[in-house]
Amino acid sequence: MKNRVLLATAATLLLSGCSVGHYEYSREAMKRVDMNFTGIPTVLGLGTLGTSIPLTPEYSLTAAHVAKYSVQRVKAWHPYCDLAIVYHKNEMKTLPVFRPSRIGDSVKMYGYSFISAMPVASSGVNLARTAIRNDWNKAPCMAMASNAGVVQGMSGGAVYNQDDSIGGVIIGYSNEIKNRRSNKVILKDVSLYIPYADFKAWLDASIAG
Repeated sequence: MKNRVLLATAATLLLSGCSVGHYEYSREAMKRVDMNFTGIPTVLGLGTLGTSIPLTPEYSLTAAHVAKYSVQRVKAWHPYCDLAIVYHKNEMKTLPVFRPSRIGDSVKMYGYSFISAMPVASSGVNLARTAIRNDWNKAPCMAMASNAGVVQGMSGGAVYNQDDSIGGVIIGYSNEIKNRRSNKVILKDVSLYIPYADFKAWLDASIAG
């Protein structure tokens, strides 16, 4: 697949509808992510739950818009991306392994559906990197767009690479991505996640601090 880096594009998180792409019930998701209840609807719309990724026996990683309304206390906020680390007791035999992924790589996404409160998973391919500008994502934050399915409630969930490492954190989806200069639609109905390479330094410093 030809690599595409969409530096001159922008995506807007979808604020209506329920999902994009295909996803299905998954027992495996229960092993990889946790359900997070929130007090009010999330930024994605009607959902009142989100997802988090166990990091250590004391902390979990999630989307900032999930953490803001979660019952867990927040340890650290990312300075410009929709990410946060929350205090959460996790029973873990091994710590997760993170690895950056590239455009064209296959990925699998895990999270919880707000519709059914069931664990779900989807598969797809990384399509392009794109900027996101809203209350939760500011310059220089960049996201990865994928054709893996996402449903409301999966925000904060894990994006896995084929070698079983974590490649990023789900933050939402968009019905279209446009080129800023031409206003031409380049991609439609994509899931969006923050790739590990963009938050590695922050994650390492936050856990150590």
